[in-house]
Amino acid sequence: MATASVAFKSRKDRRKQKELEEARKAGLAPAEVDENGNEINPNIPDFLSKAPWYTNSEKPSLKHQENWKTEPVSTKAYYDRGAKIYQAEKYRKGACQNCGAMTHDMKTCIERPRKVGAKYTNKNIAPDEKIESIELDYDGKRDRWNGYDPSSYRHVRDLYEAKDNARENYLKEQQLKKLEEKNNNDANIDGEEEEDDDLRIDEARVDESRQVDFAKVKKRVRTTDGGSTGTVRNLRIREDPAKYLLNLDVNSAYYDPKSRSMREDPLPNADPNENFCLGDNQYRNSGQALEFKQINMYSCEAFEKGQDIHMQAAPSQAELCYKRVKVAKEELNNQIKNTIMAKYGNAAAKDDIPMELLFGQSERQVEYDRVGRRIIKSG
Repeated sequence: MATASVAFKSRKDRRKQKELEEARKAGLAPAEVDENGNEINPNIPDFLSKAPWYTNSEKPSLKHQENWKTEPVSTKAYYDRGAKIYQAEKYRKGACQNCGAMTHDMKTCIERPRKVGAKYTNKNIAPDEKIESIELDYDGKRDRWNGYDPSSYRHVRDLYEAKDNARENYLKEQQLKKLEEKNNNDANIDGEEEEDDDLRIDEARVDESRQVDFAKVKKRVRTTDGGSTGTVRNLRIREDPAKYLLNLDVNSAYYDPKSRSMREDPLPNADPNENFCLGDNQYRNSGQALEFKQINMYSCEAFEKGQDIHMQAAPSQAELCYKRVKVAKEELNNQIKNTIMAKYGNAAAKDDIPMELLFGQSERQVEYDRVGRRIIKSG
């Protein structure tokens, strides 16, 4: 079936070939074998199994269906920029006539054109550049930071750090001047107040990393250009560890860094009195979260039934309607319960069971009609 021969065949040979293919498909004949000794699936269609005429394949094979493209080797290496490999002392034949390097010609030379080239002066021969051929994969070709040297950005970082340090020193000097002026104006105050001012001066001289407002976070709030810088205090206590650090086991509760949520309990076997993080599911299924979920569910069901209730548009109305429906439902359940108890009685309320029910059992057969009346047999 996978043969590539296009020679002429008689009608008898074609009929035999067709019968052989049907027998192979039915499993009555052994499958065809390729050059490597692998069996060829007889259910492969002819347009896939037959090799093109230009492959000149004499034996059945599926080699023409293999991927002939060579995949580039994925590497993170990059060209060594500016590297030199050899420094010649004399001009060599075939080298650049301008600088004397062997790795390029005069047209591609990037050095300033000399008045008299190195070919004629035989002086100041440029070293040969290091030429590399690196095959990058799909991502490596499109990586805009491939080959970037992070150390080249150090001077920019040092410049900004110098500006920040100068600004901090200037602010500290201004603060010290204000406190000294205040001390001079309040020279006649009692000794306790003078000690307080000295403490303020000492606090101003303390390094910024040790100041009291280290936990402040700056955010932008409400301005025309996107917000003004305001100071908001971070409310998380620094002594409390982050919940993703409570259990470092890989198979423990999953932490989603994007939403900062951990649904399961990271320490399920710990003492509940000491475990302050029980997971987000614990908080969602308890307290006001559960009540909010029930109100939201009620508002959705009521809106589908045609009532003008929407939890987001009018939350107070939805909560009031939910409380009214909840009270009416409890009253209806109590009414049904009282009706059933009045009709059948409350067996749970009675303390003692009558003796007639305990010992009044018998095997006598009693028949009833369709209405429910007892049939009394005569005789």
